Amino acid sequence: MQMHGNVQHLNPAGLHKNPAYTQAIIVSGNVKTIYIGGQNAVDASGNIVGNGDLRAQTIKVLQNIETALTAGGAGLQDVVKWNVYILHGQSAQVGFEAFQKVWGQRPNPPVISGIFVPALTHPDFLVEIDAIAVVPDNND
Repeated sequence: MQMHGNVQHLNPAGLHKNPAYTQAIIVSGNVKTIYIGGQNAVDASGNIVGNGDLRAQTIKVLQNIETALTAGGAGLQDVVKWNVYILHGQSAQVGFEAFQKVWGQRPNPPVISGIFVPALTHPDFLVEIDAIAVVPDNND
């Protein structure tokens, strides 16, 4: 018997509805979950991209996440949860605008947590993002 996964986006009455995120997501059925560890604005050689520029760093971070998702058989549209860590003192709005540029007009945005932190793993990092994606498991 072959079963497929189901991802349901919930924006229940009584909670604020925002086009940038979903309030809750239910995952059921036979699915594959991909966990992407915190990504920073580094290229394949480990060089920092966008030094001092939150917008450029956010775009590079999301490109790195997309590369990891592709390797796992997923895409940005399969992300169900983002954790965004922003260096204290940076503009969340600038990061959000860069995020929206990459996300585009995809439907069903994931749930998201934005956290301001005092420092990241390198003093030149301004943002770090991790993600969880869910796709149907086609190994059945």
